[in-house]
Amino acid sequence: MRKEYDFSKARKNPYARRLKRQVTIRMDEDTVKYFKAHAQEVGVPYQTLINLYLRSCATSNKKLSMEWKHS
Repeated sequence: MRKEYDFSKARKNPYARRLKRQVTIRMDEDTVKYFKAHAQEVGVPYQTLINLYLRSCATSNKKLSMEWKHS
């Protein structure tokens, strides 16, 4: 390995912005507390943990089943 590297002619990765997208999402306080506590237990940032969970749902094509009952 070199002692020094010259990055003066380096270019930014043109695909880097596509890797993650910043979004705003509203979640109830209990959900945020749950993910923050769990993230601290496993040692990862809570936003990363939420992303991993949502990616798992997306890749397994998990669907939420909801039924509205009339009262």
